[in-house]
Amino acid sequence: ATARRDAPALFGAMARTGEQRVGDFKPQELANTAWAFATAGYPAPGLFGAIASMSEQRVGDFSAQNLANTAWAYATAGYAA
Repeated sequence: ATARRDAPALFGAMARTGEQRVGDFKPQELANTAWAFATAGYPAPGLFGAIASMSEQRVGDFSAQNLANTAWAYATAGYAA
């Protein structure tokens, strides 16, 4: 079981830092970050935009699992196709 705890300051700091460093992320790190923010329900449009841009550039490097997780994350976060 997991306890629900709010951590908006932490997610805000991670979103800002991630947005700046997204160019350093490997495909799995891009997918995992999008998945984590979508699962947490934390709105981070700048981070999602940066991940989308980098993912578009590197989509050929994504595994099938990375593609599925990224698509799920964007759908869950409310981004239209």
